[in-house]
Amino acid sequence: MLDVIDLKVRFLSRPEKYAVDGVSFHMDDGEILGLVGESGSGKSVTAMAISGLLPRRKTECSGSILLDGQEMLNADRDAVRRIQGKDLSVVFQEPMTSLDPVVRIGRQVEESLRIHTKLDAAARKAAALKAMAEAELPDPEQLYRKYPHELSGGMLQRVMIAAAIVSGPKLLLADEPTTALDVTIQAQILELLKKINRERGMGILFISHNLNVVRKLCSRVAVMHKGRIVETGAAEDVFHHPRDPYTQRLIAAIPSRDKRLR
Repeated sequence: MLDVIDLKVRFLSRPEKYAVDGVSFHMDDGEILGLVGESGSGKSVTAMAISGLLPRRKTECSGSILLDGQEMLNADRDAVRRIQGKDLSVVFQEPMTSLDPVVRIGRQVEESLRIHTKLDAAARKAAALKAMAEAELPDPEQLYRKYPHELSGGMLQRVMIAAAIVSGPKLLLADEPTTALDVTIQAQILELLKKINRERGMGILFISHNLNVVRKLCSRVAVMHKGRIVETGAAEDVFHHPRDPYTQRLIAAIPSRDKRLR
């Protein structure tokens, strides 16, 4: 489904350094792949390149990104816009800054349907309410008319997920979607993503620095360090038998009840 081939990205403000330096990986249909690494490792820039959200006037990119064989990286803006929100959707870390504070929830959930379909208002609303129910939002009819400031952080993240899945994309990019949430809500969001993956067969590229979260959700893991992928493998293999020294240090840094604190 997704092929990233020798992706390189550098910002023109820092042309001497590549934020992403020769990244390659593959995702199958319906797979959940975790992209992990410390802050500044290049994982979010990789996701932005895949989603077509990098500012072209401020970045220089090379390589290839194929979604079902269709080139994304070097496609013109119109071609990318036809894919964004329809075949590929994104859930960001901070829902409050991603949602428009003066637009009602329902209108924001159904936005991609207005752009990519010819459904009338009633059909769009029905699809939005269905997606909100699937995202396990209570009383979608009531929430449909609310504004973002009236909802909690966890509910706003569910709204973002509903907006991402309403048009039935093939690939969902989840960029640190649980970081701003408390542990209980975090676990609920992970279970929700698992359910969506299972029921819809939607591929998920899950970006995180939290290895425990990735281990619970992902079937396969790619570890990034200084703009490069240093190790890829089945989640359990990477966690139990890490090969790269950087991955070994990441695993060793995971807090454990067996470790004594000094």
